[in-house]
Amino acid sequence: MVTSLWMSYIEVHLLTGLDEALWYWEGGGLSRSLQVGDLVRVPLLQRSELGVVCHVGGHLPEDIPRGKVRNVLELVREQPVLSDKLMKLAEWMHGYYAASMEGVLGAMIPAAVRRGMREKVRMYLSIGKGFSNEDLEKLRKRAPKQAKLLEFLKEQFEPCQKGTLLKRLGVSAASCKVLVEKGWVEESAEREIREAYDDEFADVGEAVEEKKGGGMTLTKEQAVAVKTLKTSLQSGQFEVQLLQGVTGSGKTEVYLQLMHEVLEQGGGGLFLVPEVSLAPQSVDRIRGRFREEGVEVVVWHSFLSDGERVDSWERVASGAARVVVGARSAIFAPLKDLQLIVVDEEHEPAYKQEEMPRYHGRDVAVYRAMLEGCLCLLGSATPSLESIRNVRLGRYGIVHLPKRVDDSELPIMHVVDMTGEVMKSKSNHMVAFSSMLSEKLKLRFEQGEQSIVFLNRRGYSKRLLCPDCGYVAFCDHCSVSMTFHRSDGQLRCHLCGLEKEAPERCPDCSSVKVRWRGVGTQRVEEALLHLLPNARVMRMDADVMGRKNLYRKILGDFRRGQIDVLVGTQMIAKGLDFPNVTLVGIIDADLSMYQQDFRAGERTFQLLVQVAGRAGRGDLAGEVVVQTFDPSAAPIQFARRAELELFLDDELSMREEFGYPPFRCLVRQVFLGPNPDKVVFFAEHWVKKVTEVLNPIVDIRGPVPAPLEKVKDQYRFQVWFFFPRGIPVAKQLYALRKDFPMDRDVRDYLDVDPFNLS
Repeated sequence: MVTSLWMSYIEVHLLTGLDEALWYWEGGGLSRSLQVGDLVRVPLLQRSELGVVCHVGGHLPEDIPRGKVRNVLELVREQPVLSDKLMKLAEWMHGYYAASMEGVLGAMIPAAVRRGMREKVRMYLSIGKGFSNEDLEKLRKRAPKQAKLLEFLKEQFEPCQKGTLLKRLGVSAASCKVLVEKGWVEESAEREIREAYDDEFADVGEAVEEKKGGGMTLTKEQAVAVKTLKTSLQSGQFEVQLLQGVTGSGKTEVYLQLMHEVLEQGGGGLFLVPEVSLAPQSVDRIRGRFREEGVEVVVWHSFLSDGERVDSWERVASGAARVVVGARSAIFAPLKDLQLIVVDEEHEPAYKQEEMPRYHGRDVAVYRAMLEGCLCLLGSATPSLESIRNVRLGRYGIVHLPKRVDDSELPIMHVVDMTGEVMKSKSNHMVAFSSMLSEKLKLRFEQGEQSIVFLNRRGYSKRLLCPDCGYVAFCDHCSVSMTFHRSDGQLRCHLCGLEKEAPERCPDCSSVKVRWRGVGTQRVEEALLHLLPNARVMRMDADVMGRKNLYRKILGDFRRGQIDVLVGTQMIAKGLDFPNVTLVGIIDADLSMYQQDFRAGERTFQLLVQVAGRAGRGDLAGEVVVQTFDPSAAPIQFARRAELELFLDDELSMREEFGYPPFRCLVRQVFLGPNPDKVVFFAEHWVKKVTEVLNPIVDIRGPVPAPLEKVKDQYRFQVWFFFPRGIPVAKQLYALRKDFPMDRDVRDYLDVDPFNLS
């Protein structure tokens, strides 16, 4: 170990639950001088802990005795785990999202990297030099296993994997080492890259090549968009542009054209998708475009194995990979010379993290682009109201793609009033398919075309109901009814996972008339098999997607025409491109419309447009059947007529009238604990304290019970803080909270710019 000739004080953010930075002495014994962003191991009381260097040099604060400062124990990785710009991003997230630095840094640095996990190296053996036939003959008598290894390697044309070969021949590692030391056997190391989706081309390579060939000729609208955005890209300045294009308008091709420009300039590009499930298709298309140019594309999301995560991080940090594709956590990828950040489907709620730190991937992307001085491109057919508001205020630019590629028409959308369908039904049960959807499903199957049926509720039936006494099967631990899953005959809570055997009689009155009310994806699948007994039907929801690569397999089968009808939840609702899909059926289209959420209308409109956009993306025209009990609802009618601008005007007008985001900022604080009276007591005292300090700047509402009042035996009450933009209210709340005494049975958290209000 090299002895350090430098000695300075450093400030370290510990990754151990201590929400503050501590000072240490760099001392000696380290391999190099420390830098901001280094991962180090330092002493804390009687143990050692990991931390990230946030400041180097300077003077100790006056209140810290010099003699109390201890030495850094170890530099964990030779290269910094965070760049200066990523450290600045961490500081901004700490302040804006009122999150601990430990939580922010933990989100930015993969756990496997923090643990010091390294790349996997595989050892190989090949024949060496310096031995004669006489040496080999002597070896046969004295050490037959060593001779056996030499004789085998003499016959090989390529190096052999060491571990496998020694096991096969029954040769010990010690015997092999003797031959290596003599030079008679040569040992070499080869890095093994654990790469996610590495075999994806085996499934869909042909489809990717078709896209590559067909996508190079731009439409007039695409060409104008690419030209405009290249101007922004070449300026080398921070800029945010919104690419608003109807479904099937070729937004992905625009992204790829810009990515190509970045790579030609020697820069790096980041491509964000809202959900892990969309990553494989995006990886296919990007790798299919750039693999012949020798560009390495890395996958980055939370479902990678530790080995895949470490290898991806190492390749990006070293500069070997210049393109990253992934979900929201990919925004922290340590790309060098970052010139372009693409946020596809920027409106998606999946970009919002629901655990600490509760950041929004789109907004973090915009701030990182500002730090990097690069272009941030937001893309969507149904942009968020936040982004549209920024466009109208002149903060963001906007580029339009108003037509589908090849001038194909948007699918025709039929709206069916299910009230009449239920009245026509012979039974009093919920009807899965309207007569219109049933007939169109049969027709498409007979014509050899594919269909998608969407319902954003998994399971067989929403709830168990007794018509005699009104009993409903509720979860014992949460304020929700349990969902019936027919595949295993269980009632299941989708919040806490509680399972019960479904009763044959009412538990309260013993009536045998218990009924299953509401429709889930299992019931839709069953109805489809009854309607189309010869069709190949596959269901995709959280209940069947347990295996790591099952999603990719099902989509591959669907793409190759081995599935006729695909049934699923939100994971099939967006981003997927299958030319032979000509019909989309949407069950319970108003399911999301009446939630206790001011974004309910926006989400319903976006979901309808996005799901409908899966139809008619090839040479055949598409149709969409929307089943609803409220056909006159504004979001449904705006979606039916494809009137995006009118919907945006209507929704923004409502938000402005009631003072909701994006016209004011919102912070939601949730208090929770096992005793509801105690939770309310502390929540009310907290509101009183905040009112004394922040009134009249902040409009405070609550505490009131959360829409889901009880989850996992924890009673939940919420407080909303509305305030004008530009005021650091979240930071002030975070600071006040540190000095507020709270009972240990009561917990709370702050959610800045919340998306999940349940």
